[in-house]
This record gives sequence, C-alpha cells and structure tokens, in this order.
Amino acid sequence: MNETLKVLETRRSCRNFKPDMVEQEKLDAILKAGTYAATGMNKQAPIIIAVTNKELRDKISEENRKIGGWDEGFDPFYGAPVILIVLADKNIRTYQYDGSLVMGNLMNAAESVGVNSIWIHRAKEEFESDFGKRILADLGIEGDYEGIGHCALGYAAAELKAPVPRKENYVYFVR
Repeated sequence: MNETLKVLETRRSCRNFKPDMVEQEKLDAILKAGTYAATGMNKQAPIIIAVTNKELRDKISEENRKIGGWDEGFDPFYGAPVILIVLADKNIRTYQYDGSLVMGNLMNAAESVGVNSIWIHRAKEEFESDFGKRILADLGIEGDYEGIGHCALGYAAAELKAPVPRKENYVYFVR
C-alpha cells in the first residue's frame, strides 16, 4: 500500500503521552507539512504557534481545562510535551477551513514520522480571552486571529486502539 494512504488509514488520536520531547528534526518536518496545507486562493490565513516550553504548555493546559469545565488536575492535552496551536486570520473567508486543513496536515505528518497526536479544541475560546491575547502580544503577533485547534504531539505511553470499521453508506456514487 502507498505510504501516504497507510498513514491516513492508521493514524489514531493518542490520549496518553510519555513526557519525552519530540526531536527537533521531526518537529520541524511536522511544522513544514502544516505550512503546505491547502488554503483558499493560497491566502495562507493560518499561523502555527509551536509550544515546547513546559511552563507555557502547562499554563495553556490549565486555561483549556478551565474552559472545558474539568476538575483541577486534569490535563486536556493528556501529557503531550508539544502543543501546536493553529490560529487563522478571520478576515479571510476560508480561514476556518484553511486552519482545519493545517491541523490535518500536522496530524498526518506526525504519524508519518512516528509521532502521535490528537486534536484538542477550545483554542477559539482561549484566544478570545485576555490569556490568549497576551500570548499573541508577547509573540508580537498582530491581527484578527481565531483559534482553530491544538495539535498535541508526543509519543504514546500505551498502544493505541485499532481503527473501528467504517460505517456503512459512507460513500455514495453518482455515475
């Protein structure tokens, strides 16, 4: 089977990560793949914030936990040491689609280099808050950005579940 198709069929979300940091070479390859996602009219609305700093990672996790309404101590990133935050310029009509395609590229690229991933929501709420706006300001990022998602990266602490069978009638042909 073609390696790309194999990645697309075998990638699964990871909900239990080891603390081991993703190697820089692999992280760079994953990020590069994210920047090559298709975007409407090639406007490239999204940006990616790559967080490997544990202190900031933990603050983002705590903010995400609060937004999600979970009990104190819960880590919505499941221990992943790397968080890639995708945001997109709301002034570009296709920004949500573009950001979603970046997320897909990040997760599939991670799988292709042996890194596990999961898409975590609530980036929109994080970056509408003063907390998120401070992160953007500290990075010198200006503009009208909306959080699309977090791609949590790392190495699985346990074997991932096998894919479930695809539902019936997933595809309809018109011939």
